[in-house]
Amino acid sequence: MTILVLNSGSSSFKFAVYRRGDAPSGAPFRPRELLRGQVHGLPDSPVMVWRADGAQGGEIALPAPADQRKALREVLARLREQGLIDRVEAVGHRVVHGGEALVAPCLVDRASLRLMESLEPLAPLHQSHCVAGIHAMAAIDPGLPQVACFDTAFHATQPRLHTTLPLPASWRDRGVRRYGFHGLSFESIAQQLPGLLGEQADSRIVVAHLGSGASVCAMRERCSVRTSMSLSTLDGLVMSTRPGAVDIGVALFAQQQLGMDLETLSRGLYHQSGLLGLSGISGDMRALAASDDPRARFAIDVFCQRAAQEIAASAVVLGGCDAIVFTAGIGENDAGARARISALLGWMGARVDDVANSAHGPRLHADGSSIGLWVVPTDEEAVIASHTDALVRARGPH
Repeated sequence: MTILVLNSGSSSFKFAVYRRGDAPSGAPFRPRELLRGQVHGLPDSPVMVWRADGAQGGEIALPAPADQRKALREVLARLREQGLIDRVEAVGHRVVHGGEALVAPCLVDRASLRLMESLEPLAPLHQSHCVAGIHAMAAIDPGLPQVACFDTAFHATQPRLHTTLPLPASWRDRGVRRYGFHGLSFESIAQQLPGLLGEQADSRIVVAHLGSGASVCAMRERCSVRTSMSLSTLDGLVMSTRPGAVDIGVALFAQQQLGMDLETLSRGLYHQSGLLGLSGISGDMRALAASDDPRARFAIDVFCQRAAQEIAASAVVLGGCDAIVFTAGIGENDAGARARISALLGWMGARVDDVANSAHGPRLHADGSSIGLWVVPTDEEAVIASHTDALVRARGPH
């Protein structure tokens, strides 16, 4: 089975193609990646960048203007021209929000699609683009089975103690609660833990997904117990352009005293805060790390401090911490950020091996550290491909 995986955004989308391979007896199925890429610059100047297995790749300008549907048609045509794929037999989508009803990957049908569309107010920056990707593929090939995999689903195991927000019951009755995100990334790490930690994989693990979006997940028995994001993707850690946890009174003050309308307030919270707001320079950690501007250094300090605080809070929830795993763009590649965060957790017994950290692990902890420190690359697309394969095969001929 050849599976196309899509991760749709506002002006870009990522794609990957997987094929089912033979798994060793008793081993969990893991699809074989054939290629991955991205289309950016939609709608006015779309460019397709891709890399196939064996490092073959390229960059191609696509006809403009192009919406996602037109760009997807072009991508599939170019991949066929290159002899990289013959036909796609199923499509798996990353969908940011599943709400309270969609707590596991599902085959897309009219009912599930309506539910996804109804959740757009809970993820205004992401959900509509995820749904648009589903509509685009349905227009290209109406009979193609599609599977939706939800970033919130991994956190369905959180106990009520951690999902309930101390707000009026009438609000909670409308779905206002902690959900959590980056679930496909956390699921990817959970799947890799046994190979890394052996029997300790089911112990008290804190995973820090540190990228342009960032969150922390406390895991026990490789299940989510609590995560730092809540109702929306604004909560928790400092992010590229989002603030993380702030006093909700800030929003009231901005409206009542500064005269901000909802659109201006939303733009400020989603696009102008975080590392960008702190530094006034950039929301990109790489640019800040390369800058001599003291504002850049301060923004990094705040980022690391808040990350350490959330990891420590996760340890409280778990009653201790046996290992910390860093993943995603910053977590996998920024040795300086990992060292700072770990140093702030020195009181918990975390000790970094500087040489191993500079080499990006996978083991980071020094001898004598009472907490394991690890770097594990996340692979959300492989998780989506696995779920897609399982659901389409379970459905049988249709």
